[in-house]
Amino acid sequence: MTITTDNGKEFAKWEDIEKALGCEIYFADAYCAWQKGTNENLNGLLREFYPKGRNLSHIADKTLQKNLALINARPKKVLSYKKPVDLFNFFISNCCT
Repeated sequence: MTITTDNGKEFAKWEDIEKALGCEIYFADAYCAWQKGTNENLNGLLREFYPKGRNLSHIADKTLQKNLALINARPKKVLSYKKPVDLFNFFISNCCT
């Protein structure tokens, strides 16, 4: 299994993630969206709630959290039809305690 991410600071501990998940992490080149298809798919899902160019700073935190929870509660084909939130909770409970 591999994970391709952007270069955000949220992946600063990428080596720990690799070890915990038993996968390899790759970092996409800047401005190369095709290198991270799943990420771009998620961007498309976000567009259902927020059209491109919309200023997210005007959206209440509660509304944003609710919409993200809806997206993370959807089963995903790429995850063998599991829900991202369920997998996230499983891995957090097993790797980071």
